[in-house]
Amino acid sequence: MQLLKNILEKVNKEIPLVLFVGVASLLTIVLFHIPFFGFVSDHVDSQAKSGMEIIIGLSVTMLIANAFVFYIITFLSRIAGKVVLIIFFILNSVALYFVNKYNIILDESMIGNVLNTNFKEATSFLSPTLFVYILLLGILPSVCVYFVKIKKERLKVFVINAVVAFVFIIIMIFTNSSSWLWIDKYSTQLGGLTMPWSYSVNIPIHYIHKYRNNRKEIPLPDATIKDNEKAIVVLVIGESARRQNFSLYGYDKNTNPLLSKTENIRAFKANSCATYTRAGIKCILEHENTDKLYEILPNYLYRNGVDVVWRTTNWGEPPIHIEKYQNYDYLHQYDTCNIGDYDEILTCGLKETIRQSDNNKILIILHTSTSHGPSYSKKYPPQFETFSPVCNSVELGKCSAEELMNAYDNTIVYTDYILHKIIEDLKSLTDYKSTMIFVSDHGESLGEKNLYMHGVPMKFAPKEQYEIPFIVWVSDSNTQVKNIDNLCQNYVFHSVLKFLSIQSPVYKEDMNIFE
Repeated sequence: MQLLKNILEKVNKEIPLVLFVGVASLLTIVLFHIPFFGFVSDHVDSQAKSGMEIIIGLSVTMLIANAFVFYIITFLSRIAGKVVLIIFFILNSVALYFVNKYNIILDESMIGNVLNTNFKEATSFLSPTLFVYILLLGILPSVCVYFVKIKKERLKVFVINAVVAFVFIIIMIFTNSSSWLWIDKYSTQLGGLTMPWSYSVNIPIHYIHKYRNNRKEIPLPDATIKDNEKAIVVLVIGESARRQNFSLYGYDKNTNPLLSKTENIRAFKANSCATYTRAGIKCILEHENTDKLYEILPNYLYRNGVDVVWRTTNWGEPPIHIEKYQNYDYLHQYDTCNIGDYDEILTCGLKETIRQSDNNKILIILHTSTSHGPSYSKKYPPQFETFSPVCNSVELGKCSAEELMNAYDNTIVYTDYILHKIIEDLKSLTDYKSTMIFVSDHGESLGEKNLYMHGVPMKFAPKEQYEIPFIVWVSDSNTQVKNIDNLCQNYVFHSVLKFLSIQSPVYKEDMNIFE
């Protein structure tokens, strides 16, 4: 670092502000926009005149626009300008790593995913390659920014340069007006690949929308419990479980060895409302798919006299207003089953919890994290490694397709075991009518079309990220389920009301799975 400092002091005694921001903007384009221009070249005919116009127009406009913003900030304060650029270089390097490794797009929904990630999940993404990205693309340019000396710009020169740059940007925008429709068509992808504005713009937008939507939960009309029959619903919310890897749906590997032999099991085909956890959970728990925050299922039933228990090893749910909310820390504090860091802990003491209830109507929600990547091989105990070899790297692209699929399939085998264990517990509670409903928040990409994990916006998401399992078991063979070809996640709300004999003005019979 001292050598680099000496070189910079000798070569660049003081450089003009325009040159400083121009170089910073050029470095931003060159270092962090290969995925951006890769996307552009894949979606335009680069050999045609119009294709070249789009590529050149975007390049020049981005270069000048970045320099314009950097110029204003650095003129107002050279220290602030350097700090902002250093932060951008480091964050850009991290963002580029995830874009390259997992083919993500940093739109608002993905930013929501990132901001709702807890420390444990975040650390699971750490890899040597990530630190190489940060060192070469983040820290080294930041060192150069830190040591370079910038000439103070006169106000008159600043105003002239700023006006010229602004006018040039406007001219470029209107000169490329023939590309507006193309840009609008791919605006989500382009915006999500533009550094640093993909995250620096979408973060405040996310919080603005979150604040607007969550200012107050909209209450639903009061409900009535129609009978005193003892009934239990165990709703298991799966994490990143995609339908096509369940043998119950015809998968050629036996990932459901226990459920496939269980009576009164019905596997529905379903699609998720979104491809990320927060929206998927909200959709499972609400009475209809909406951007508003209506009173969700556990809060609604708890307020209307149902005994509700929420257990989770995950995160991302809407606000839960019940007495018995048991998160990861709580469950591990009272882990009498010695299960350790696996999702089976959600089932520990389940029968005892039910027997201790003095309520005839019980809803238990278990929010799992079993199939969440990238560390699939760490999501299940060693004895559930049915398929091998497995991928043990968080850099999924470095694993073979077979290794990655085997690791993921083992999480489904473990899910099968957990669901079977819940069913066996419910079978032993003979004085209750019971059902187990398993539905995933979204699916998962495992290298198809070079995509990994989830979070691609729904309007162009691959089917692997939204085709999910919806598995139902009932204790009483006389309780029939309807023949429905394809469900959405909102069916959960109405089906639970039906099974627990809850009468409500918002209930929809056509969204109930039970006869």
